[in-house]
Amino acid sequence: MQEKTTESRILDASGRPFKQREAKELQTDDVRLAGLHRTFSSHPSSGLTPASAASILLSAEQGDLIAQCELAEDIEEKDGHLYAELDKRKRALLGVDFYLVPPRNPSTQEKQDTEYLQEMLEEGNWLKSLIKSMSDAILKGFSMHELAWSRELGEWFIEVPEYRDPSWFMTHPILRNELRLRDSSFEGAELWPFGWIKHIHPAKSGYVSRSGLVRQLIWPFIFKNYSVRDLAEFLEIYGLPLRIGQYPAGASDAEKRALLNAVMSIGHNAGGIMPKGMVMDFHSAATGQADPFELMMTWAEKTMSKVILGGTLTTQADGKSSTNALGNVHNEVRQELRDADLALIAETLTRDLIAPLYALNCKSYHSHRRHPRLVFDTTEAEDLRALAYPLRAFVSMGMQIPQNWLHEKTRIPKPANGEAVLVIRQDDPNASAASQTALAALAAKQPDAQLSEPSQTALDKALDALTQGQMSEVYMAMVEPLLAQLQSEPEQLRAQLEQDYPNMDTEQLTETLARLMFVAELWGMANA
Repeated sequence: MQEKTTESRILDASGRPFKQREAKELQTDDVRLAGLHRTFSSHPSSGLTPASAASILLSAEQGDLIAQCELAEDIEEKDGHLYAELDKRKRALLGVDFYLVPPRNPSTQEKQDTEYLQEMLEEGNWLKSLIKSMSDAILKGFSMHELAWSRELGEWFIEVPEYRDPSWFMTHPILRNELRLRDSSFEGAELWPFGWIKHIHPAKSGYVSRSGLVRQLIWPFIFKNYSVRDLAEFLEIYGLPLRIGQYPAGASDAEKRALLNAVMSIGHNAGGIMPKGMVMDFHSAATGQADPFELMMTWAEKTMSKVILGGTLTTQADGKSSTNALGNVHNEVRQELRDADLALIAETLTRDLIAPLYALNCKSYHSHRRHPRLVFDTTEAEDLRALAYPLRAFVSMGMQIPQNWLHEKTRIPKPANGEAVLVIRQDDPNASAASQTALAALAAKQPDAQLSEPSQTALDKALDALTQGQMSEVYMAMVEPLLAQLQSEPEQLRAQLEQDYPNMDTEQLTETLARLMFVAELWGMANA
């Protein structure tokens, strides 16, 4: 543990001084803000129309974020597809590890302080839940978490950041990107320094009130709900006969009401009564199809998937365009979104969490401009493989690559003093070369190869045996029918190629290429 005396020179990212009294309290506990804890949502999605939605969005642009934030909460609760897609994007952020890096050209003390903060964050055991909660800004444009600081044994720490409802906030009437608490004043209450984690997640450039995905998702949500309502009405009457009641001339209002009640109840109850002398006719059931409604709902859900995840094939498969290749492309797009989301969250956590912890606890703190950074490790296993092969080629060419750079690139830690490390065991130095020579000879069908040759030489000879003479013969055997067709009319070439392709001799070429790949793979595995 490290101890540091709190002084007035400690400033936040905006240059405001740190105050111990404020740090140990919650700003929202102020009596002037007590009304925020007693506010409840008005659920603006009830009876939502395109006109009312446009009015809500316009009010948000003018600084009143209440209805837009409550509307975002509603559509996430009411639309299962929208919730699932958002939750998929949020949970993708939780499986990525993080680490802290010291400022550039760090001193020994700065490195030690960075390691100390790393341990402090890991001991807190709430960073994952904080990241999930911060990702709420994807839909609403921003998310706010209040910090309550505690001091024990000379160490400043945070228990658990408290999530605050976005409807508690407003934008400054002039500084439209500055969020403030609603306290019944014109400008709102300024946020305390070191008291908040303010995460703004812009889906597009612009003011914070227009940065959330809710402004794109509200329209497919409305149209989908219209279609769901119309489909429910269609299914309610589809298949039921049309009932028409006839009352005699001079019937009283009471008799007419009795007949109407009978007409309306007989369709659901399969029975009813009406006055004698009145007639009820049954006509054919309503006709129509549910396809138009399903088409609109499918369009709305696909639009939601595109807005949230950048594609549809990671969620829905229609059996037509959902090929494996396209699915992989869409999954790569989703990974790009994940990395972009993590980069924005890392910026916020560095500014509003790491910098305050560093300023309050670390000896090497001198300025709010120099502090460790939080970084998420988004390296994939495929990335390591893609890095390994070029590095091997560069090193074999004589390029000098420092080991420190590779450790930082791969995030593989350096071994501590005396710590066991992984090695490639080669009990017999000649065994590997002998096995390579034998394999190369097998692939080249040369049983009389000398096992004493170096593996690389044997491999080269095997490749030469495969390529010199044999490859040209194999190619000629395959393309000979094609060459004959080149003498005919060009416009008939495609049709003739389709007809002659089955007659081409590709067996030898396939076998030759397979042996080449077999040798190369085994040689690479043994010499990795």
